[in-house]
Amino acid sequence: MSSYYEHHIFFCLNKRDNGEACCADHAAQAGFDHCKSRVKAAGLAGTGKVRVNKAGCLDRCAGGPVAVVYPEGVWYTFVDNSDIDEIVDSHLKNGVVVDRLVLPADVGR
Repeated sequence: MSSYYEHHIFFCLNKRDNGEACCADHAAQAGFDHCKSRVKAAGLAGTGKVRVNKAGCLDRCAGGPVAVVYPEGVWYTFVDNSDIDEIVDSHLKNGVVVDRLVLPADVGR
């Protein structure tokens, strides 16, 4: 059975109003927007390719901003557009995990 998308990347865009750490406070929306445009520009968007989605809280706030790529289940943190570009070019395009951006397993909320 094949998947509808080869890769599915979810960006946490959650905003907390109580002062707790959240991805929205770390330019998560800008990262999502940049990823979506880069995927489209690279011709990677669509059925059988890549889908870029918004998500609510993914419960790994301490590492924010975070994104997760499926079906591999690779969790990333990122700082700027060049990090997003590297995730798109390496992982989403070529299937190679960007080790330096992988969120450590012990980082949670």
